[in-house]
Amino acid sequence: MALQAFSFTNFSNKSLYPSKTIHSTPLLITKIKYCMTNKPAIRAEQISNKGDRPQVSFPPTIWGDSFSSFSFKQPVYESYTKQIEVLKSEVKSKLISGSDDAFTKLNLINLLNRLGLSYHFEDDIEQLLHEHFDALVARASDEECDLYTVSLVFRVLRQNGYKITSDVFNKFKDIDGKFKQSLATDVKGVLSLYEAAFVSITGEDILDEAIAFTKPILESININGFEKHISNALKHPFHRGMPRVEARQFISLYEGDESRDEILLNLAKLDFNRVQLVHQQELSDLSKWWSDLDLVSKYPFARDRIVEIYFWLIGIFSEPQYVGSRLLVTQTLILLSIVDDIYDGYGAFNELQLFTQAIERWDTTSLDLVPEYTKVLYKAFLDLFEQFENDMIKEERTFALPYLKNEVIRIIKAYMTEAQWLHDGYVPSPDEYMKAAFYTGGIPIIITGCYAGTGKVKGSEEFEWLLKCPKIIKAAGTITRLIDDLVSHEDEQKRSTGHVASAIQCYMHHNGISEAEATREIEGIIESSWKKINEECLSPTALPMHLLMPIVNIIRVAEVCYRYFDGYTNPEHVKDYIEAMFVLPIPIQQ
Repeated sequence: MALQAFSFTNFSNKSLYPSKTIHSTPLLITKIKYCMTNKPAIRAEQISNKGDRPQVSFPPTIWGDSFSSFSFKQPVYESYTKQIEVLKSEVKSKLISGSDDAFTKLNLINLLNRLGLSYHFEDDIEQLLHEHFDALVARASDEECDLYTVSLVFRVLRQNGYKITSDVFNKFKDIDGKFKQSLATDVKGVLSLYEAAFVSITGEDILDEAIAFTKPILESININGFEKHISNALKHPFHRGMPRVEARQFISLYEGDESRDEILLNLAKLDFNRVQLVHQQELSDLSKWWSDLDLVSKYPFARDRIVEIYFWLIGIFSEPQYVGSRLLVTQTLILLSIVDDIYDGYGAFNELQLFTQAIERWDTTSLDLVPEYTKVLYKAFLDLFEQFENDMIKEERTFALPYLKNEVIRIIKAYMTEAQWLHDGYVPSPDEYMKAAFYTGGIPIIITGCYAGTGKVKGSEEFEWLLKCPKIIKAAGTITRLIDDLVSHEDEQKRSTGHVASAIQCYMHHNGISEAEATREIEGIIESSWKKINEECLSPTALPMHLLMPIVNIIRVAEVCYRYFDGYTNPEHVKDYIEAMFVLPIPIQQ
């Protein structure tokens, strides 16, 4: 079945889907795993039939084919669009008006960001922050400026790539160098400081101290009107939350704010619902494609998670113009999810070797060489890439194709490295582990897919940059791998099939430390990696900010889906998020 989609480069409000169709393509990863066992892998010659194979029992999909029934509501979409254009014009007038001071402008920018509307006004926001930067820094540096204002200025400037020193918080310390206890009664200020502290970079001890100071205060507060703001921030600070999820939550909270701007609120509701219509259509098409492919019946031992994967993608970028990247990455990810599950426990070692060798050759002549049960999967990869190549020719974007193939090969070779460790009963060193985890964690292939699917990448320069493993990519890979390990390693080690060593076990084994010590060390690595990410997003950046944000957003997806649970293997943990994103529109009073 051909998956209908937008052109990679165009999006029209007149028609959701143009007449031509584009097959998105393979190229991505699912979640990563790494865990150790002393049990040797079962070999192919020991397996008489499929019933003898070791298998993991994963929960089935909780969605069935419910999303296949969505149909695009063109009249509703057009109605939303007309109303949105009117409100956008009013908001733009507020942005460019010369009557407001710098902080009023910044506060409006913050609201646009939190309500999920900033993508409509990117150029205006950039110009305003550039024009008012000096005035904003001067205000934050003023000894009389309150905690809330300083923290908001600091966070918004940092999140938009502007360098502002954390020294602006020194005035809130006492003579002993600690944050003043009198600040504890300023709930709004304490919450603002807590949120600001998560945009810290390496060496900013004062912001680490700010988290240590504000968190227990917030955990003890029970003030009407602030509970939900606080609980949301404590669960996922705004800087680490998925933007689309954060926007949905903030719209509800903002509606209860007596000082709310009705124009902003109505625009946010209309925009969320309009974009949700686009997401529903994409998810419907993906669900139909997935059902027609019928890999669930052919690989019943693997996780059926097309909906959850697409949820990840709207976390990376939800804006309508990125449909090409969303579909491309989702389709690739679901195929690699099956590969991951085969390499994790179902496939015999020599079968995995054959499949890896075939992927490296990447041609139809290798079909006869792969194990019989993997032929359908192998063919699915080849078919997707063939269609993808045809589409890229039409879009004059064939320069991306070699990079896509290269990343698919590299991630599957990394799966094979894990399988080799499992087969040998080998516990890799932390460095060895992280070198392989860099690929199996998915960051390189996800970003390659994201760039391949957008017309904003015009040539090979960005792909060559990725191949050099820049600091931001390395830090992102570290976070996604380790945050997953922290919540999944115990369950993975209990599997009867065995599992390659997790990061926790690698640190325990090679450093001679306890699990608690290894966990603390890994949590510290995650935090230091976030600081590196933040630093790489400060101007001047290696790439334009719109090409760095997908990298940041992938980590945010990991924070939401893996910080407290494995939301991929156990999808009930993200069920409410998915319903809010794709099923339930925001009520709008007419």
